[in-house]
Amino acid sequence: MTLPDVTLSDVILPGVILAGGRATRMGGGDKGLKVVAGKRLLDHVIARLAPQCAPLAINANGDPARFSDFGLPVLADSLPGHPGPLAGVLAGLDWAAGFGAKAIVTVAADTPFFPSDLVKKLKAAAGTSGLSLAASPDDAGALRLQPTFGLWPVALREDLRAALEGGLRKVVLWAEGHNAGTAEFASDPFDPFFNINTPPDICTAERLIGQGSTTPQAGTTRAVRG
Repeated sequence: MTLPDVTLSDVILPGVILAGGRATRMGGGDKGLKVVAGKRLLDHVIARLAPQCAPLAINANGDPARFSDFGLPVLADSLPGHPGPLAGVLAGLDWAAGFGAKAIVTVAADTPFFPSDLVKKLKAAAGTSGLSLAASPDDAGALRLQPTFGLWPVALREDLRAALEGGLRKVVLWAEGHNAGTAEFASDPFDPFFNINTPPDICTAERLIGQGSTTPQAGTTRAVRG
């Protein structure tokens, strides 16, 4: 397989916000439209991603009109049955290919505190295929990959499409098969990839915002081969 040219350190990349989940633990609906500290979750996410990426798009299924206030393209999964975040990544790659971008960065719509240097560190950590995922330590100190936060080369989109059509659903499994690098971020003073899954999580997020604790320490990078 020919590896793509992914010298992207000085390139501003498109960003795709993955909002295609069904939010079952939140009682259904769109988590990205839930209000946290007076703003919708997507407002928080867009404000954090916009200084790092351009243009931006939202990956979501169903009626796109519910996101019209954000003024961003809404990208539906190209595969039926809600096959998971990899389908959102593929939708983003297909979108980016349409205007000649070499890669995209993805973030989750329910994670309002992701690092302000996310994209810089993902680029620095890219593996031989140009792919990288973010990671942070869990409560026990073990490094945990954050598979919805990644750098994805457009050159791999047909490989990803074939994998999804073949039934693959696990982000990490596909990423490791392409020698993904890992961008490691500290979980101090809290995990920047804390995501909002339940109503009590909204309270936790509002408490963090109220404390002004919305800027975790900058990350470090290391190359990890799958």
